Amino acid sequence: MTDLRPLADDTLMRFYENIREQVSADIRLGSRHRLLGETAKHQAERLREELDRRRLQFKPIEWDR
Repeated sequence: MTDLRPLADDTLMRFYENIREQVSADIRLGSRHRLLGETAKHQAERLREELDRRRLQFKPIEWDR
């Protein structure tokens, strides 16, 4: 498991935003099958925790719409 602490704020934000955009695209496809699964959710949660720890503002990921 990679330690997120050494990463720059903008790098963390970019990683998190990338997952958020992929989830949005997944939902737009309209299929009940998702391209992103538990691994992406786990990574997004780790990133979110680090963003929270740093008190950075970010748009939350909406996994289900």
